[in-house]
Amino acid sequence: MRTEIHISGLRKVYGQVTALDGLDLDIGEGELFGLLGPNGAGKTTTIGILTTRVLATSGTAVVAGRDVGKDPVGARRMIGVVPQRPNPDRSLLVGENLVFHATYFGIPRAEASRRTDALLEQLGLTDKKKAKADALSGGQQQRLMIARALIHEPRVLFLDEPTVGLDPQARLALWDVLRELHGQGRTIVMTTHYMEEADQLCDRVAIVDRGKLLALDTPSELKAKAPGETIIEVTLDRPLPDEPLSLAGVTRTEVRGPVVRAFAERAAAAVPSLLSFAESRGYAVKDIHLSKPSLETLFISLTGRKLA
Repeated sequence: MRTEIHISGLRKVYGQVTALDGLDLDIGEGELFGLLGPNGAGKTTTIGILTTRVLATSGTAVVAGRDVGKDPVGARRMIGVVPQRPNPDRSLLVGENLVFHATYFGIPRAEASRRTDALLEQLGLTDKKKAKADALSGGQQQRLMIARALIHEPRVLFLDEPTVGLDPQARLALWDVLRELHGQGRTIVMTTHYMEEADQLCDRVAIVDRGKLLALDTPSELKAKAPGETIIEVTLDRPLPDEPLSLAGVTRTEVRGPVVRAFAERAAAAVPSLLSFAESRGYAVKDIHLSKPSLETLFISLTGRKLA
């Protein structure tokens, strides 16, 4: 697979805050690639640098053969960008939004109109061509943003948290759109903090946190690396001293205030052990939650905190 995006030693510092800390990453041509992590992990900064909106402090980023730092104009011709929140020109009709955007790339009006009609049909917006952008639902506006990003036929499509704020039905509809675009062989890079989204859509996923790459693989391989069969999270009525716990049926534990996370091969053996421990120490159990291995359980095991 040919490398479409190459990132080497990428750093971004904002004052005293290091948003990216030496990120190395290669993304192949035709991949649907996910950057998974919580808010503040460095995902949006990475996308900002790759799309020329953010200047890196140091390091190299090459997209479709263009160094984004040395040739930002050339790089912008190779990419399409779907922002986290739709930002259409609200004074224009839906179709006019696409034609107007095409003029930025020197596309003749007749060709821009042809592409507009084709994209609106592909994305199920033909009947909205003469509607105001404000009249569209959230999901329709996001599909309009995808159409706008594709109007100049870029090699790489970037989406930053594309389903934030969408209802479940609109989210699933957008997943279908992304699967169709991926099926056409387009390289797609998306950020998300929804583990299910990364699991369902992406060929490979990079888990990032605090500006560092923690894990990189296919969703199935990443889930296979999650420790234990189950994570048992017990919330007590007050904080517990942060000390190692030796409990029957539990491979390891993490204590954070009133929350005890236990990793166990067999939950049936571990849960009674946890409850007995709490009772013996005089704690009341307020909540207990079990999670099967997933991208989120791997993230928890790597960072000690949840994605959201």
